[in-house]
Formats: sequence, structure tokens, C-alpha cells
Amino acid sequence: MTERIVGVVQARMGSSRLPGKVLRPLAGRSVLGRVVRAAQDSGVLADLVVATSTDPGDDAVVAECERLGAAWHRGPVDDVLARFVGALDAHPGEAVMRFTADCPLLDPQIVTLVASVYRAVPGLDYASTSIARTLPRGLDVEIIRTEALRTVDTLATGHDRVHVTSYAYAHPERFRVLGVTLPPDRSRLRLTLDTEPDWQLVSAVAAHFGDVAVPLATLADWLDRRPEVRALNADVRQKRLEEC
Repeated sequence: MTERIVGVVQARMGSSRLPGKVLRPLAGRSVLGRVVRAAQDSGVLADLVVATSTDPGDDAVVAECERLGAAWHRGPVDDVLARFVGALDAHPGEAVMRFTADCPLLDPQIVTLVASVYRAVPGLDYASTSIARTLPRGLDVEIIRTEALRTVDTLATGHDRVHVTSYAYAHPERFRVLGVTLPPDRSRLRLTLDTEPDWQLVSAVAAHFGDVAVPLATLADWLDRRPEVRALNADVRQKRLEEC
């Protein structure tokens, strides 16, 4: 029997550099709505739930989930791992794919690929495209076996509870971990949404392609021909602990 994979999208309104980013409108759909659609369009998820916080400011995230027809779960603001475990308690599965709501250019084909790799390796605990990065930031996909995530929940402290899966890939002696790479190396591209310059680039992409999920190869080719668009957020440095 094929393992039941549940997608969990972490989303909250609080962001030190770009508050409310997950509900910004982008070509007629919210940023969160685009992430939810891309995850669902992969065709590999048995269920999907948005994990937001109990902070009153995140009532807006719940309202958007209701509008989208997406399931939601609320948990601690800073303990994102606890949010994931709570979401899985309500929406059980044998494995969970983690998504963040600040990645509106998520490619469903990459989601499908990572799920296929995970299913092809018996006994695998965790697979991710970010262990050895070849993808642009903003298109990464990861999957973890539910039993492994629950073990992480009993062991993780500090920043590992914010990053959800970091304890697993930091302890390969305990968990069977696999890095998924997709050549060519496009890791210098930045396609996530964390700052106003990021928003300018993402908006330029949406203005050209519209309300569709764009395959990475197509998007990368388009950006290769537009250095002025790539330059919009070229100087942005990733904030170490910025999480949805």
C-alpha cells in the first residue's frame, strides 16, 4: 500500500521583514493560496493542512483557509514543530511534506519528484532538496516520515523546534537522510518572499506569467534573459531564523 502523505503549510502573519506577506495578493490569488494550489497540484498528497498560530493576528490566515477550502490547525507561535505534530494528530499520515507559505513560486513538479524519490527508497526517514542545494531558495521541498518527526518532537529544543526538521538532518547517525539534487545548479536565484525586493521580483514573475504555477526550467530561462529582474533582490541575504 502506498504511504499516505500529508502536506503541511506553515503560515503566519508575523514577519519581521515583511509583515502579512503570506496574504499579499499576487495575480488575483493570495501568496498562501498559490502555495496551497501548487502543493495540491503535485497529485501526491492525500491531505493538506495549513499550520498557523494561536496569535490573534493569524485569525486572518484562518479566514483565508476557510475561503480556500483548506484545512487548518492552530498551535504555538514560536514552536513550529508542535504546530506540525498537532496538524498531523488531526490529519494522520505516514509521511509529511513541509511547505512554507512564503514560497509562492513553488513548482508542483518538484513536489512530485521528491515524493517519488522518497517512496522509492525503503526505510528512508527524510529527503530534501536543501541538504545540497541546487534549487533556488523558495522552491525547496522536503518530506519526513511521521514516525521520525514524532521522534524529533521528543528530542528537539531551541532553534530545531522553529525549523521543524533540522534535528533530523543534523543527526544522520540517527535518521536515514537523503539529499535530492536537480542539476543544473540554480541556487543563486532567489525566489522566496521575505523582503520588499523579493516582492518586486515575485510580482514581476506573476505579472508576466499570471496566476499559474511556472515550471522551474521555464522560469529560470525567463530570468536568464532578464538580468534587470534578477537584480531586484540580488543583494538580499537570507535571515537565519525567518520562519512562517
